[in-house]
Amino acid sequence: MNSKYVFAFEKLDVYHKAIDYGEHVHLQIKSFPKDELYAISSQYRRAADSIALNISEGYPGSDAQFIKHLNIAIYSANECITCSTKAFKRNYIDFEKDEENRMLITELTKMLSSLRSYVRKRSL
Repeated sequence: MNSKYVFAFEKLDVYHKAIDYGEHVHLQIKSFPKDELYAISSQYRRAADSIALNISEGYPGSDAQFIKHLNIAIYSANECITCSTKAFKRNYIDFEKDEENRMLITELTKMLSSLRSYVRKRSL
């Protein structure tokens, strides 16, 4: 996106990774059974989207507020692992897709944790 209106949080690499992961999940759940539409599909999509949403929601606040939202983003990332595991166990995705999800979430949580540490240190 090349908008001339760029918000500060949009300059964070972790925000872009989170946006991409949300789209990754959105495409993935299209193949889930229709009876999962309001069950695991919905939960997985909301958890994945929540990662980027919490980064953007917490960014303009105080450091304490931002840390709180980064924690929520990490909780949502962990929730995505559970959703991916459930999807694998229910044969909606294969082992390789589950591993890819785990790899992407591992990258995201490391980036979120690093950002959280940075914000904590600067607020001391």
